[in-house]
Amino acid sequence: MAFSPDGSYLYLTSGERAKKEPAQDLSSNLGAVLRLTPGGEAAPGNPFADRGSPTDQIWSYGHRNLLGLAFAPDGELYETETGPKGGDEFQLIERGENYGWPVVSNGDNYDGSDIPEHDTREKFRRPDEFWNPVITPSAMIWYTGGAFPGWEGSPLVTGLNSRALVRVTMDCHWDGRKVCESERWVFSNRLREIEQGPDGTVWILEDEKHGKGGQLLHLVPAE
Repeated sequence: MAFSPDGSYLYLTSGERAKKEPAQDLSSNLGAVLRLTPGGEAAPGNPFADRGSPTDQIWSYGHRNLLGLAFAPDGELYETETGPKGGDEFQLIERGENYGWPVVSNGDNYDGSDIPEHDTREKFRRPDEFWNPVITPSAMIWYTGGAFPGWEGSPLVTGLNSRALVRVTMDCHWDGRKVCESERWVFSNRLREIEQGPDGTVWILEDEKHGKGGQLLHLVPAE
């Protein structure tokens, strides 16, 4: 979840619970980004406010398993989500947009069957960046500190199965694209959470597995 920069709204991610169809069903608030007041009510001005609860909570829909949510310095909201077999996504969240799951994906079903890609269905919003093979994104921040000058203004995404910290560049100008992964650092264990400290250093929380990992890591610039 993430509060808007002015504190007026609370944005929540709501996964589709591996049921697929609810992500396209506007009578459900599954597979969606929700926009609420700080008191938990549907926020005024939501795109489907006239349809009653829970549809009036929805800000965007057609999502799968949303885990990362963060506001950029310019006030725009971005999200990361895990795809099926391939197709993890990073994208700008826009009011009323349909992001296509399960009709389209840049991955395949777990049984190997094909899913049409985003560029085959113009009515769905495409991800700004996607990963295949997956990184299994878990959390995200927008780095604004000064401890790592090369990172300033970049989203930092932690990965589970990839065990990686991924930096996304918003101005890469590579292969005709503007948004792309620019750097990746692999760790020993799955990475669950990331936060920026007041001094601009970065804190990362590992998962524990079979007695290994489960540490809080502190990233500081090399001396």
